[in-house]
Amino acid sequence: MYMAAANRYNSMPYNRLGNSGLKLPAISLGLWHNFGHQDPQENMIALLTSAFDAGITHFDLANNYGPAPGAAETNFGLLFNRLFKPYRDELIISTKAGFDMWEGPYGNFGSRKYLLASLDQSLKRMGLEYVDIFYSHRMDPETCLEETMGALASAVHQGKALYVGLSNYDGETLERATAILKEMHTPFVINQNRYSIFDRTIEHNGLKATAKSLKKGIIAFSPLAQGLLSDRYLNGISADSRVKHDGRFLRESDVAKYHDAVVKLNDIAQARGQSLAQMALAWVLKDGEVASVLIGASKVSQIADNIGALSNTSFSAEELTAIDAACAGLIQH
Repeated sequence: MYMAAANRYNSMPYNRLGNSGLKLPAISLGLWHNFGHQDPQENMIALLTSAFDAGITHFDLANNYGPAPGAAETNFGLLFNRLFKPYRDELIISTKAGFDMWEGPYGNFGSRKYLLASLDQSLKRMGLEYVDIFYSHRMDPETCLEETMGALASAVHQGKALYVGLSNYDGETLERATAILKEMHTPFVINQNRYSIFDRTIEHNGLKATAKSLKKGIIAFSPLAQGLLSDRYLNGISADSRVKHDGRFLRESDVAKYHDAVVKLNDIAQARGQSLAQMALAWVLKDGEVASVLIGASKVSQIADNIGALSNTSFSAEELTAIDAACAGLIQH
């Protein structure tokens, strides 16, 4: 029987999503990796329980997380039933639909048929009556935005989601979606987007500024650029690295391309008394406009190291200039 740590709320900051009533931990745990059918259950248990014991109350999933698609939700559901049922009201559990999930014309993107069918399947896999946040996982260039937002509204009105969110949307579409969801009396509270020292697209496509003006929260995924912004590749690629055998991850050419910048950034982090991963997470959180960063972890030690970022999320002007200079020409806009 798992008993959560009594002091789990002592040190984790919780940030409000815009002007909503919902708060997220500054660090959330994503289940994109390490929760597939090939992964050892003992490690999944260690990751989830150590995260919750440290105050990470938000577990983020999607219908297609695995491998195979659906595996992460299935495995999480089994472990939720074993370990976390007494803590359901302390947890924020999110899932998404938008990427390829099943064969045929109704298995991806943003149609009402796909989104609501996918949510029903996700709830069944996880053994839940509702999720706290249900996302549209990507913009659909062919389905009208009113239909996609209407499906999110239905999920809330049917009691299958408490809040809704958008993932991988841009600022212009966010603004239109907000108006539609407001008219439908649907609690839209969060945007999930890629954001890191290397990828600053949301600063240039209007998402970050628009979310702030509309009082919507932001949660950042890939804040460590899939491990580039950590000590994992400082000395090259190890023989057992997933880069060598899993196409979902970085390519060896990416590691080589960013290597010099990573070394320079690591020097800056060391001067701050942080690991590179800690500095990279702190950089995303530095201005208070991102409510939470989504980390992925394969080891409990990585969760502990990442949480250490919260001890210093302030940067001097000189440090910010040095960071920009270190990755000049490599920043994605």
